[in-house]
Amino acid sequence: MELHSRIYVAGHRGLVGSAIVRALLARGFNNVITRTRDELDLLNRRDVDDFFTAEQPDYVFLAAARVGGIGANNTYRYDFIYENLQLQNNVIDAAFRNNVNKLLFLGSSCIYPKLAPQPLREDYLLTGPLEPTNEPYAVAKIAGIKLCEALRDQYGVNFISCMPTNLYGPNDNYDLETSHVLPALIRRFHEARERGDAQITLWGSGTPRREFLHVDDAAAAMIFLMEHYEGRDFVNIGTGEDISIRDLAELMKLITGFEGEILWDSSKPDGTPRKLMSVDRLHALGWRHRYSLREGIEHAYEAFKRRTQAEADV
Repeated sequence: MELHSRIYVAGHRGLVGSAIVRALLARGFNNVITRTRDELDLLNRRDVDDFFTAEQPDYVFLAAARVGGIGANNTYRYDFIYENLQLQNNVIDAAFRNNVNKLLFLGSSCIYPKLAPQPLREDYLLTGPLEPTNEPYAVAKIAGIKLCEALRDQYGVNFISCMPTNLYGPNDNYDLETSHVLPALIRRFHEARERGDAQITLWGSGTPRREFLHVDDAAAAMIFLMEHYEGRDFVNIGTGEDISIRDLAELMKLITGFEGEILWDSSKPDGTPRKLMSVDRLHALGWRHRYSLREGIEHAYEAFKRRTQAEADV
């Protein structure tokens, strides 16, 4: 990518998209293209076609998606598969027909089989059943990977895919009904501390293990792949390190200053027992993450408090 390249970031208001935009601008890229949902409905094929015809982007980061945690994925199953399929089909096809130089499609670690060996290597895709609670979302993301592969195979286009692990950081979703585990814990522990609660009850047993990557690291990795990776196979993006939800809760308690007791509701679902990404392929390309988990959560918590204070001041 050149500094004057026309770079479209789909989903620039979301967690990942906003981080990509921040990183691009910090690097000096001066032709970053964005559209809000009101300005461009990515579910509307005609609108997407008109946008690509008019703007003619050189590069596309496809970070737009409907996302959520276990509860949202399991409740809005049709919405998650339909909207993600429609959105990514529209953008990828329009990018292909308008001769975009390169597109990066963002998948999700939930594409892997529920009981796949750990750590999750890229070649484990489609080797077993998916986690039932987020299967519709995972199927949509797998379809996006295969769409990029098929375009490359049939037409030779340079469309690539990456699979980020669980992300967190500035501009995250803290809605307790739809958020992922780490931002939900930040909000739960912060509010419990503010109220002076004697205890906090969390879902599940606390035994599942998860990997977390600060979103600024993820954005840096995605730009790195856009600039340096030309392969057909998708690339995992992560740290290669995981932590139990129970230990994560203890770390969150320490960082937020909550002084009460942590209780666990084992009647609630745990989800996949473990999700740790193999990052051998990414490391072999020459990229590694910068934030430690504690440093990253401290950074994210400060951003959350600033956001909470700004909302209170309105």
